[in-house]
Amino acid sequence: MSSTDAPAATSPSTSPAPVPAPPTGPPPRPATATATATATATATATARATTAAPPDTAPPATPRRTVAWQLRFAFLCLVWGFSFLFIKVGTEGFAPLQVTLGRVAFGALVLLAILAIKRERLPRSPRTWGHLAVAAFLLNALPFSLFAYSELTIPSTLASICNATSPLWGMALSVVALSEDRPTRRRVAGLGIGFLGVLTVLGAWQGFSGTDLTGTAMALGASLSYPVGWIYVRRTLAGSRHSHLSMSSTQLLLAAAQLAVVAALFTPAPTAFPLFPVLAVFALGAFGTGVAFLLQYGLVAEVGPTTAQMVTYFVPVIATASGVALLNEHLSWNTPVGALIILAGAALTQSKPRTP
Repeated sequence: MSSTDAPAATSPSTSPAPVPAPPTGPPPRPATATATATATATATATARATTAAPPDTAPPATPRRTVAWQLRFAFLCLVWGFSFLFIKVGTEGFAPLQVTLGRVAFGALVLLAILAIKRERLPRSPRTWGHLAVAAFLLNALPFSLFAYSELTIPSTLASICNATSPLWGMALSVVALSEDRPTRRRVAGLGIGFLGVLTVLGAWQGFSGTDLTGTAMALGASLSYPVGWIYVRRTLAGSRHSHLSMSSTQLLLAAAQLAVVAALFTPAPTAFPLFPVLAVFALGAFGTGVAFLLQYGLVAEVGPTTAQMVTYFVPVIATASGVALLNEHLSWNTPVGALIILAGAALTQSKPRTP
């Protein structure tokens, strides 16, 4: 995953930190064009939390609220961590493009159902739909497809670690594309450390032996596509009056339409629907793309983006554990070591200097 993979342009990937600056995450966590409005939602939630209640109003039960967000945080980590396993299982029964189409279709159905319950509407502006079509390609159709193709030749564990490089790509690109994002020594150091971790995962000192470079390049390309999409969204859809849910639903609908055309042209129709691949694609879409978006947005509003983006650091751990335990994937020493180096570098690129 995803970004990991959620539908919003927030932490997959992947993912995958729903703040205006390129967030971290999983991706194959679905990303949508709503990252730019999350800071406003966070500020609103904070304002509500600090507003004095009337004297006769009992304060909320703090322990219950803490447990509630912790459970949702844990569930989000599990869903996005298992997304890479779901992709691997899905491609055992369907073509990669079909897996991706099922993923965005099930995710869109979940969001559209919530949209109907809340009686919200999809955007009406052709300009908004046009920008969301580009966002759907960069944040959903392209990275999800690349991850699905990559897992034909590389383990799900390696795909999840490649997904964790999204913050590194995001930092590098934001320096060029976003004038307000100035590089600092700490962030540049994080970028260098992160790519040192990539070389460690790939076993560069061994001449990349034992690693399928094409599959790895696809997974890294998917992680690069997320920050490109986030930057596009930030430049074109910042300040939109539409809700996160409305924009995300539209984006996934457009991604599903794009993939339906491409899948029909380049892949034969499936002749069978094996149970486990079907369940994997359903879980990947309904939970890893639809429900995960709602969970992450709620976490950002309740506990803030800094805490919510910590999911990024748990996703590769869960993905690696699930791949080794359930798929019997081989794990050499340099894979977890390189993953830790990548996560350390990603953390540095997202950190901010302390203010006196």
